[in-house]
Amino acid sequence: MKQMTVSFKALLMAAALTLPGLAMAADPPMEKDGMFIDSKGMTLYTFAKDSAGKSMCNDKCAANWPPLMAEAGDKSKGDWTVIKRDDGSMQWAYQGKPLYTFVKDTKAGDKTGDGLMDGAWKVAKTK
Repeated sequence: MKQMTVSFKALLMAAALTLPGLAMAADPPMEKDGMFIDSKGMTLYTFAKDSAGKSMCNDKCAANWPPLMAEAGDKSKGDWTVIKRDDGSMQWAYQGKPLYTFVKDTKAGDKTGDGLMDGAWKVAKTK
């Protein structure tokens, strides 16, 4: 009986440690009104300084413009690709352009980052 109790406690502990990570898993982007949004309806952006398939937004930049993270098992499909960031994490990109949210967008539909840095940040659009 003691062996089963220890195993059950270990299983519960593993589940408790795993569940928060699963809750933070990013869903693939979606389209709404001709622009791309994340699973919470937050506007997605592209950065002009990025090169095809390579994010140039790291450290402080990424704190202000959080990358749209992909999970390790996510796969590229068509125009949607998963790229590797400098820190080894994975990020969604559309047609090779990495996607980001903006910390000053506080509710779904906000687009306060559009045009910032002399136009370097733009809302990610379908066309």
